[in-house]
Amino acid sequence: MSVFVLDRSGRPLMPCTEKRARLLLERGRARVHRLIPFVIRLVDRQTEDCDFQPLRIKINPGSKTTGMALVREQGDTVVVLNLMELVHRSHKISETLTSRSQMRRRRRSANLRHRAPRFLNRRNKKPGWLAPSLQHRVNSTQAWVKKLRRYAPVAAISTQLVRFDTQKLQNPEISGIEYQQGTLAGYEAREYLLEKWNRTCAYCGAKNVPLQVEHIHPKSKGGSNRISNLCLACGPCNQKKNAQDVRDFVKDPAKLARILAQAKAPLKDAAAVNSTRWALTQALQATGLTVETGTGGLTKFNRTRLEIPKTHALDAVCVGEIGMVQDWNRPTLQIRCTGRGSYQRTRLTAQGFPRGYLMRQKQVHGFQTGDMVKAVVPCGKKAGTHWGRVAVRASGSFNIQTPEGAVQGISHRYCKLVQRNDGYGYSQVAKMDVTGTPPKQGTLRVPRSTSPA
Repeated sequence: MSVFVLDRSGRPLMPCTEKRARLLLERGRARVHRLIPFVIRLVDRQTEDCDFQPLRIKINPGSKTTGMALVREQGDTVVVLNLMELVHRSHKISETLTSRSQMRRRRRSANLRHRAPRFLNRRNKKPGWLAPSLQHRVNSTQAWVKKLRRYAPVAAISTQLVRFDTQKLQNPEISGIEYQQGTLAGYEAREYLLEKWNRTCAYCGAKNVPLQVEHIHPKSKGGSNRISNLCLACGPCNQKKNAQDVRDFVKDPAKLARILAQAKAPLKDAAAVNSTRWALTQALQATGLTVETGTGGLTKFNRTRLEIPKTHALDAVCVGEIGMVQDWNRPTLQIRCTGRGSYQRTRLTAQGFPRGYLMRQKQVHGFQTGDMVKAVVPCGKKAGTHWGRVAVRASGSFNIQTPEGAVQGISHRYCKLVQRNDGYGYSQVAKMDVTGTPPKQGTLRVPRSTSPA
């Protein structure tokens, strides 16, 4: 991955390679400004007016994960500098709001003093209002665009203006035969099926093979083209099933129940992307940079033409008008939105009753939950070096979440702060294998000097 570079005053310069950053650190010409993403700050250079090469942030918005890429433009050629995947926590926000609603309902219905319900407190929804779980997608993407602009001289933004026609997905025969007929409508239906069935055969589970759209209840026996009656199947399974009903073709009751349940999956992901697409585009336009929008069909065309594997980050690289792509096979930084804590004062049992009390203070011996720490344990059962996110306890015995698993009972005396909690968790996804094997999640390599200046 490319390393972000700042001058003495904190102004962004062009990113450099890992080798050059290592030399600058060893010669004392730079200091570590931030560990993840890795940013160095020069100590012997201050720039006033410089001419930079054109850098662009490319975004592929999604319901659960948003792909981002920082690229350098050379005419029609795009050179990839950094790849990132932003994993949203929308489901956690929705669950938290539901839990809070249930707690309020219990307090009002318990054997307490009656308080009349209020009905005139719903006037704060202005035009364009989004639910908190949806607004989170826009805010988190906007925050990382702002962060990347602080570390690199970004000149433009490209985003995919995703659109799913949910009426067409539910019922292709909604009205006349010319209603939204075209290549884009058909492509959106197929793309939705690929996401819905995880790009695997519904019957045998085969992956990385050509998949065909197949009717669960055959059309020759009265089946419709509704999206709930469509699935994906490989060529052999599609021919073997032929005109049979899925209940006659699949003999395993567990597999049959899974297929029928997945076929009736809701369209909440498509609806979420539809709801936030314009809000995200307007938020990006408010940055003052040039914003280019592209369609999902153009993104898939670019990826297929250039024979680039499908990931969220590489989809972002293929957004918009591009000719060629260089250096796309890079590690991907996975960024998980974790939040900064909770206002909840107690834990709850399975029945919803409070259990115990949580600490009132966030910090314990200078550490707080979510900080990135490096613990060097000299002896004992947990001897070794542990690196990851810390969960603090009042006793001073912390838990560290490492990529290999949680390590419990590490004393605060062995912990060294690497990076303060910023509401995100980081991990690195390895490069794509030349054989097309999906990348694996791994650890981040920590430089020797891990103390930000």
